[in-house]
Amino acid sequence: MPELPEVESVASGLRTWAAGRRVTGVRVLDPRILGTTSNRTIAAGAVEEFTELLTGREIAAVERRGKFLWLPLAPERGPWRPGRAVDPSGPPLALSVHLGMSGQFRVHTPADPLHRHTRAVLDLAGPGPAEADPAAPPTELRFLDQRIFGHLGVEPLVPDPHRPGAQPDGSAGLVPGSAAHIAPDPLEPGFDLEAVARRIQRKRTALKIALLDQTTVSGIGNIYADEALFAAGVHPLAPADSTRISRIRAVLAAADAVMRASLEQGGTSFDALYVHVNGESGYFARSLNAYGLAGQPCMRCGTSIVREKFMNRSSFFCPVCQRKR
Repeated sequence: MPELPEVESVASGLRTWAAGRRVTGVRVLDPRILGTTSNRTIAAGAVEEFTELLTGREIAAVERRGKFLWLPLAPERGPWRPGRAVDPSGPPLALSVHLGMSGQFRVHTPADPLHRHTRAVLDLAGPGPAEADPAAPPTELRFLDQRIFGHLGVEPLVPDPHRPGAQPDGSAGLVPGSAAHIAPDPLEPGFDLEAVARRIQRKRTALKIALLDQTTVSGIGNIYADEALFAAGVHPLAPADSTRISRIRAVLAAADAVMRASLEQGGTSFDALYVHVNGESGYFARSLNAYGLAGQPCMRCGTSIVREKFMNRSSFFCPVCQRKR
């Protein structure tokens, strides 16, 4: 599943290719993409509503928290208004996106053949609304999802319970309602490492489980949890409530560092299920020190990296360097 660096790489591409452009057409090729992993029953009229809410709207920005993406829509105006106008007195809307296990955005021209896993297509014109260049080539933003665990939707924005009000970074302090429960991630401005470390220490669970809890700290998935724990020398099953606060701080600092390093390399791509919007892969997989390296020597002590079952995943760690206490 794409984690914070991979999702931020996608967001960066969307800021280049989609922000400031207008959606002039919408095609939902597989209505299941409008459902969720827990409920694939699509309401009658869902495709029509999704199409109507997006068509004619300008993508004002691209925002991210943890693994969750949303594209705020500019207020509707002018001749681009769909057949049934969106109530201008209602809350602002956004295209909400969860990539799931294999979701990806790809930028194409209309002449490019459709990939068989294409689930939805947005036709984009721009840049900007009225000032669009008529000579600008049309762009198709295609959402591909092989396993259909991803999700697209249009939903209202609500005040961010974690960072209310306008923010110093220029964001409006609004998030999609479906993401309001997600905690800030380590790369957000103003991330309070100390407060998160204290929150983790109060949990009666394994430290890795606490790191994967998106309501405590978001964006960290299996790959970067293993890498952060390895960098800090902490065992994944170390009890959170009996781990020294200094060690929890070290793990969070390592998570920040390893995700920033991954972001510089475009994220971690193991196969074609994760690529950037231009089709290129990230190459941080070459820099991993623990994840996926079972049987290979630890870079610090030479002991073989161990793989153990962890929930419905696997954990990779050094049994010598990474201590439970």
